[in-house]
Amino acid sequence: MNRLNWGLIGGGAGSQIGPAHRLGAGLDGLFSLSAGAFDIDPGKSREFGATLGVDASRAYGNWQEMLAAESARSAEDGRLDLVTVATPNSTHFAITKAFLEAGFHVLCEKPMTMTVEEAEQVVASAKASGKICAVNYGYSGYPMVRHMRAMVARGDIGKVRMVKAEFAHGFHADAADADNPRVRWRYDPAQIGVSAQFADCGIHALHMACFVTGQEVEKLSADFVSTIASRQLEDDAMINFRMNGGAAGRLWTSSIAVGRMHGLTLQVFGETGGLRWAQEQPNQVYYTPITEPVTRVLERGGPGLSPEADRASRVTIGHAEGMPLAFANIYSDLAEVIFAGKEGREADPAATHYPTAEDGLQSMNAVFAAVASAKQQGAWVDLPR
Repeated sequence: MNRLNWGLIGGGAGSQIGPAHRLGAGLDGLFSLSAGAFDIDPGKSREFGATLGVDASRAYGNWQEMLAAESARSAEDGRLDLVTVATPNSTHFAITKAFLEAGFHVLCEKPMTMTVEEAEQVVASAKASGKICAVNYGYSGYPMVRHMRAMVARGDIGKVRMVKAEFAHGFHADAADADNPRVRWRYDPAQIGVSAQFADCGIHALHMACFVTGQEVEKLSADFVSTIASRQLEDDAMINFRMNGGAAGRLWTSSIAVGRMHGLTLQVFGETGGLRWAQEQPNQVYYTPITEPVTRVLERGGPGLSPEADRASRVTIGHAEGMPLAFANIYSDLAEVIFAGKEGREADPAATHYPTAEDGLQSMNAVFAAVASAKQQGAWVDLPR
């Protein structure tokens, strides 16, 4: 099987997310890093491309240069099959839309855009071009998250009544660190948009709640707080929400929770059982049937799991998995769908659950509804249907 040609925008030297994308895309031998614009500084971008083994002619100084040159390539000349956008939030929209309209499949980091209107345009561009626009809610790539989704879908816990999601860490809790450039931009409306912590971490938890339950948020009530006075945007948020399948939800997200490290967890409570998963212990799902007095520990790689979990499991049972492997499952899904299109066949259905531009739009709808609710002292706000 030939490898797909992959391009990366952003993710240069010192990037927090770049290594995870390179590891994820390269893990299965499905993609080759063929081109990129890795840094806002043109010289640094080209230098970093050289360290990754990218041909000098395809290590670009900026994304506009990359778009022009790569658009002129044919499939026989190594035209890119997928472009990943791993740049600061404020640039996602322009880059993603431009590459979609030029006929490239795109994987965009979250949040997909800064506004609802931009997100609607990206959805429209993806539909008009017929190209994939995926959004990197990478935690949905964990095997046991996919197993929870399968359990809910086949009715193992009955109708879902309640979802409790968290994404709380304490890495921005020190007020003395508020002017650190690596922290400050996350609370700057010009760079991050109308929301900080909820748009950064909270939407991961909300997407996971929707992904596992198969339901969408219909309305929500939000409470935002900025615990450090110099911050213009929230560093802690509580969201109550209602879903279109009848489930109620609670979500807490924080960047000032001292002692919490990553803090992404999900609990799902149904009529006949409950499920619990934590990203810091991703190999296990805790399953409690209502008819039994004990909680079962379901192990990744163990017998009797769903095909969705088995397909996504990478290492033998008992060994820890990690975030790059979850990213690799997103890339594997995209590769399967892209190859299927090239070969004129149907893609494996298990590979078609990657997060899409529609998920990115739903996230933006939730962000703006939460901001509106918080400004109205927690009033319930409906999301667009």
